[in-house]
Amino acid sequence: MNKYRETFGVDISKDVFDVYGSTSGHSQYKNNEKGFKNFLKNLPDDILVVMEATGYYHYRLAQFLYKSEITVSVVNPLSIKRFIQMKLAKVKTDKSDAKAICEYGLVNTVPLYTALTDVQSECLQLFRTLDNYIKHRTATKNKMHGEEALGIPSPFTYRSLRRNKKHYDIEIKAIEIKILSLVKKDQQHQLTLLTSIPGIGEKTALFLIVVTDGFSKFENASQLCSYVGITPTIRESGSSVRGRARISKVGNRKLRNLLFLCSFNACKHNKACKELYERIVSKGKSKKLALIAVSNKLLKQCFAIAKSGRPYDETYISVLTR
Repeated sequence: MNKYRETFGVDISKDVFDVYGSTSGHSQYKNNEKGFKNFLKNLPDDILVVMEATGYYHYRLAQFLYKSEITVSVVNPLSIKRFIQMKLAKVKTDKSDAKAICEYGLVNTVPLYTALTDVQSECLQLFRTLDNYIKHRTATKNKMHGEEALGIPSPFTYRSLRRNKKHYDIEIKAIEIKILSLVKKDQQHQLTLLTSIPGIGEKTALFLIVVTDGFSKFENASQLCSYVGITPTIRESGSSVRGRARISKVGNRKLRNLLFLCSFNACKHNKACKELYERIVSKGKSKKLALIAVSNKLLKQCFAIAKSGRPYDETYISVLTR
């Protein structure tokens, strides 16, 4: 049982959001500014609003409620899905989902939402656009290679693809410069600290600073590793089930991918990471598993460096990340 007078579960979609209050029951509002204000007007004091993280749709409402001094929790949708499955529910509607989210908030300790700053919000939008442009540029480059492989590529087609690639090159460069300028404005010192770690590139350091709010969202390195989804999960049961240990993959996929790419370079130039990689491989474990362990080590180094305020030092960092 939570400590709030009333708990509200919110199931939000493109046009509307359904609300279920633990005492007031079901209601529905438009997913726009007017709907937000109507919902806020009907809320009593000392309440908790719980919603799923549903990409773009939940963000505006969560930001609006937080700025209106309402206690908000944004929950991983997988947790809600498992909760509904556990109840063996046979009905699935927006109303029933809102009720399930409300019940989840009543019986579980849920994380409280902290609104993004304007800089964080803009940076995350820029990162999403950057990823989109990089994917399109890669597809264009692959198409150019495919046309070349034909032996007699159409000059008009090839010129069009080359112009397209040049456009993406310009846009990607402009976005990278903009992200760097935004982060430098608030977190120049932390950016310098993180890029002092062998293996951590500027893009990874920038994204780490943005999504962790300068590492202020986490009290320890274990919480950060869980958030990224780079902690191992064990599958063992009785004497017959002995599943391979894997990373959880419930977390920030982009950050996980960036760290995995960094791990290749860290194995060569980061002493602690190189020793860890060689130790795991020497035991007969796969190289991929060793690289995942290195990614975890890198993340712990980043947390230690950011919290200590000291640049990378081989002897000092090995003590902090044991």
